[in-house]
Amino acid sequence: MKLSRRASWFLLAFGAWSWVIWVTFAKNLWKDGSGLAFDDAGNPTAYFWVHLALAVTSFILGTAVGMIGFRGVRAGKK
Repeated sequence: MKLSRRASWFLLAFGAWSWVIWVTFAKNLWKDGSGLAFDDAGNPTAYFWVHLALAVTSFILGTAVGMIGFRGVRAGKK
């Protein structure tokens, strides 16, 4: 399969964007003071675990998509 140069750059940008967004979200989740992520005793709640799983999944998918885009951009230069 051959990706166009535009599609490759889009996938690479999407992978980078995914990392920026979800790293920021994970930092904010960890510092949550609203009581959603941690209970009064400081233990993680179900909200925390679900959103952490979403962030980790998005990191993995963002990396995979970004790598496909990177490989496409690199192959286009040859």
